[in-house]
Amino acid sequence: MTVLSQVRTSRWAALTALVTTSVLLTACGSDGGDSGSGTGQPKSGGTLTFAVGSDAGCVDPQQVASNETIYSVRQIVDSLTDQDPKTGKIVPWLAKSWDISSDTTTFTFHLRSGVTFSDGSKLTAQVVKDNFDAVPKLGALGTLAEGYLSGVKSTTVVDPLTVKVTFSQPNAQFLQATSTHSLGIESSASVKKTPQQKCSDGVIGSGPFVLKRYVQNQSITLAKRTGYAWGSSLWSKKGEAYLDKLVFKVVPEAGVRAGSLQSGQVDAVSSVGKANEAALKGGQVTLRRRANPGVVFGLGLNNSRPLFKDAKVRQAILYAIDRQQIADTVFPTGTQPATSVLAHTTPDYTDLASGLTFDAAKAKSLLDGAGWRTGSDGIRAKDGKKLSLTIKWFPNAATNQPALELIQQQLKAVGVEVVLKQLQITQFAPTLQSGEYDAVWGNVTRADPDILRSSFSTKLANFYRLPASSLDSALSEQAATVEAAKRRQLVTQAQRLIVQNARYVPVVELQTQLGVAKKVHDLNFDASSRIQLHDTWIG
Repeated sequence: MTVLSQVRTSRWAALTALVTTSVLLTACGSDGGDSGSGTGQPKSGGTLTFAVGSDAGCVDPQQVASNETIYSVRQIVDSLTDQDPKTGKIVPWLAKSWDISSDTTTFTFHLRSGVTFSDGSKLTAQVVKDNFDAVPKLGALGTLAEGYLSGVKSTTVVDPLTVKVTFSQPNAQFLQATSTHSLGIESSASVKKTPQQKCSDGVIGSGPFVLKRYVQNQSITLAKRTGYAWGSSLWSKKGEAYLDKLVFKVVPEAGVRAGSLQSGQVDAVSSVGKANEAALKGGQVTLRRRANPGVVFGLGLNNSRPLFKDAKVRQAILYAIDRQQIADTVFPTGTQPATSVLAHTTPDYTDLASGLTFDAAKAKSLLDGAGWRTGSDGIRAKDGKKLSLTIKWFPNAATNQPALELIQQQLKAVGVEVVLKQLQITQFAPTLQSGEYDAVWGNVTRADPDILRSSFSTKLANFYRLPASSLDSALSEQAATVEAAKRRQLVTQAQRLIVQNARYVPVVELQTQLGVAKKVHDLNFDASSRIQLHDTWIG
C-alpha cells in the first residue's frame, strides 16, 4: 500500500488522532489562534522576550526533554513532518510526501528541494541518513530519539532527495516520531560533533530561527533566519518568521516571572502557577493552557529496589495519594488528576480512574499485610528498618516542590517516611540511567502511546528497572501493529499492567499554562503542547 502524506487513510488517522475535546480552554484564552487583542494586520519585526523557569543545560533539540528548553530549541530545527494539534493528522514539512509499506516496516520520504541549513549547506537524503545513523550514539540525553529509532535496520539514500528508513519489524509509531523535535534534522557539520559539543555549543538547523547565544542558566538568544522558505504546511505565514529576535530568559521564581510580565519587562512567561493566575488575569495579559499528552506527572519507582519488589508496598503508595487534592491545591486551574499512566490527550488513552482512587484505609491494609508495623513516631518499620524512601526531583517546574510536599504529607499519614532530594536539571538523565534513586518525579510528553514503550520496556532503556514480564510483549506488539483497534487493545493492556501493578505511580496530568501579553499574536501550541513561534508577531 502506498500512503501519500496528502491523502491519509482512516487507519493512519486513527493511529495519530488526538482527542480533540481534550484541549482545555479558559475564558482568558485558548490553545490556538490569536493570543492577542484587536484586529490589526500581522507585521514583521520586533523581539519576543520569554521568561522560562529553568534551563536543561543543553541546546541540542535531539537531546533536550525539558519543555522549558524545548520552547527555544524547537525553533532552530525543522522536522520531516508536522502533527496537527487539532486532529493529530501528520502533514508535510521538510518531506513533501512519503510512502509507507503495507506492513509498516519501510518509510520512504520525498524531501523538498531548495532547503538549506543556516551554514549554507543543503538538505539532502544523505543528511537525513547521517542524522538517523547518529542518534544511537547520543547517549544518556538522547533516549527519546533513540527510542523512536529503535529497531531500525537501515537508512538508505534512494536519490539526493529520497530517503528510505527500514525497520526489522513493523513500526506503527515512526511516522508520528518524525514530527517531534527529538528527530529534528541538523546539518552534517552538527551531526559530526560529539553529543557534549552539541549540548554546549548548539547545532546548525534549517529552522526559522538561528541560535546566536547561549549562557547556561541565564538565557538563550535566537535570531530570525533570513531567506527561510520551507515551513510546515500547518503554518499560516509563508517564508521568513515575523519576529527578528527571540530571547528566552531563565527566571526560576514564578512570582518574579509573573511580575515581569505584568510590568512589561517580558512578553510571555512559562509555567504560570495557581498562585499567580489571579494577578495575571485581565489587563494586558492572556492565560493560555493545554493539557500535555504522554506519561503523566508521577513517581517513577525503581522497581529493582528491595522495598519496591513488593507489589503491596507499591500499591499502597498508589492508594495513599490524594490526586484531586494535589491537582486542586498546587496546579493551575483545570488541571486533572491522573486517571491512567497516560494523559487523556494521548491517542488510545484508557480511563483507569477506578484503580487510582485515594483510599488511605486500603493503603494501610496493604502495608499491614506486607508486615510493616506503625511505630511510636507514626512511621512503619519491619525487621528493625523504617519504611522510608527518597524522592529525587528537579526544579524544571514551579509545581514540583509543593506537589511533592503534599505527597510527603499524604504518605506520612499511612506510615511512609518520604525524604525529598532536589538535584540539578542536568542530573535528570544521568540519575535515571544510573539507577541511583528510590523514586523520581517527572513526566514525558509525546502525542503517541508508544511513549509507554520508550519509558517502560525492559528491551529499551528501562529507567524504572522493571523486570521482564508480559508488559514487554504488549509494548512491543503495539509498536508493530498496523490495525488501529488491535493497537488500541494492546495499549490499553499496557496501561492496565502498569497501573494495576503500580510499576509507576500516576499523580496529575501536566497542563501547560502560559502567560502572554495581549500585544503578542498567534503564539500557538503544537500537538505536544509546546510552542511554535514562526507565525507569532507583536503589534
